[in-house]
Formats: sequence, structure tokens, C-alpha cells
Amino acid sequence: MTNKTPQKSKNHKILFIVNPASGNKEVDYKKEIKAFFKSKDEELDIYQLPENCSLEKIKSAIEKSAADRVIAVGGDGTLKLVAECLLETKTPIGIIPAGSANGMAKELGIPLELSEALELAIKGKPKQIHAVLINDELCIHLADIGFNAYIVKKFDELPTRGMWTYAKAAWHAFWNHRKMDVEFKIGKKTIKQKAAMVAIANATQYGSGLQINPDGKLDDELFEVILVKEYAVMEIIKIWISKLPWNPKKIESFQTSHLKITTKHKVHFQVDGEYLGKVDQVEAKIITKAINVIVGPSV
Repeated sequence: MTNKTPQKSKNHKILFIVNPASGNKEVDYKKEIKAFFKSKDEELDIYQLPENCSLEKIKSAIEKSAADRVIAVGGDGTLKLVAECLLETKTPIGIIPAGSANGMAKELGIPLELSEALELAIKGKPKQIHAVLINDELCIHLADIGFNAYIVKKFDELPTRGMWTYAKAAWHAFWNHRKMDVEFKIGKKTIKQKAAMVAIANATQYGSGLQINPDGKLDDELFEVILVKEYAVMEIIKIWISKLPWNPKKIESFQTSHLKITTKHKVHFQVDGEYLGKVDQVEAKIITKAINVIVGPSV
């Protein structure tokens, strides 16, 4: 009888896509990741996004690495870039929250503490979720027209980051933004309304923690359309705390798998925290089984 030596299992290979422009730039993520993996068995690749990086360059880095997992180190915009490269593949995508708001990381239960997030990137289980294609832009988290998109625009124009900067942008938007005339169809029903904003919601809450879409599920085959008729921040906070239904005079929610919104005049538009200018038409459709994301234990 011959003794067979058990084969050693192959170590996982993990590629980190690091956006050095994310967040407040106080942490050297490349250095911290290398230090964390010194005592680990996994293979490690790090690709740091250059300025004006193209999707082709990111795809090339992913293909060259041939990693088992690809981890986005940044905010929702960085996650979106990685997801666009791995759309409708089975490669798990993880997140190290390094952005200003980290909305999707919070949605997925990713720890904000760096070492915990890195540990989850290695050991966490992937979950298949859908996404939404909006005006040919991939949306994993939240998109909207109107008030919040204007906040995103003002936030981008300010020199600093963080929640205080966001509050300043929101205050400016509250005093300067005007309602818009919107029209869209849900099934056979046509909605014509003056509105402060319309959100196309794949997820449930903004990075600020404000829950705009209590009914949202990342793995169903629908997205929600949140029609905010008034500047109803207090209404949203009330719903968030009390779990009571919307006041339909202020906010309405609809579910659909496809949507076309038209506006009388061009309005501010953002997708996953990226301001994309002004539009007078928004078309959205569901992408089922879009990506595999690594989630926290509570999700």
C-alpha cells in the first residue's frame, strides 16, 4: 500500500482595485493592504487606479491577475467601475469602504473598520444581486433626478469631503433647487406630477443613512421608483424611525422592471453618487443576476 500525501489546497488570489482619489485621502490603502496580507496565505495583487482611468485598463488588470475575487477599495463609484468590468460573471466582488458615504457598503453589511473589511473580503460569502441600467449607465445603488442630484453636484464642487460638507451642499440645495414637472407610466397608469425628486432605487438607503426605499430588495427582479412630491426630509426620517407607511400626499413608491421618465425642462441627474449633468429623459431597465457581491454576516 502506498501512502498518498494529501495535496495542499490552492490559496485564493485576491485583486484589490484601489481608488486613491476616494474619501479624505488620509489612509494609504495600498500600504495597509500589503501589511495586512503579510501574515496571510492568500496571493495578493493590487491595481491602483490612475487618473482618467478607462474601463479597458481595469478589465486588462482583472484579466492579467486572474484573481478569484476582485475587491473595490473606494466608494460607490469605484464599486460601479469594478462591477461594469465583471457584469454578468460569477467572480465575487468585495468592497473596502473608502469613499465619502459608502452607501452600498452599508447596504451590504460591510464593516467600516479596515481590518474587519479586509477579513470579510477573504472569508465573506458572495450573494448574487440585480442592478439597473439607466440611460446606459450601470446603477447598483441609487440614482435620481432633481433635489438629491443637485446636492451631489454641489458636493462635488466643494473642496472637502465628509458629512459636514454634505450638510453644506444639502443646505444650499434646499434654498436653491426648484420643483420639476415629471411624467412616467407604471403599467397602464400615467403619473404627471410636480416633484422635488424622483429616485430609481435598487438599494434601500443613501450613504447618509437616510432610508429612501424601505421595500427595496437587491435580489428580486424589480426596482422601486420613489416620487418625492415635496422637500420631505422630515417625512423620510419619520418613516425611517417609525416604520409607518408614506404619506401619499408627499411621497409615493412604485415597483417596476422598466421605466421611462420625461421632464418638461432638463433636470439634474446622478447615478451611484456620480453627477452626470442635466437630462430631460431617463430610461431604466432591470439587469437580473447582474453581479456577485461579498456581503456581511447580517445580510
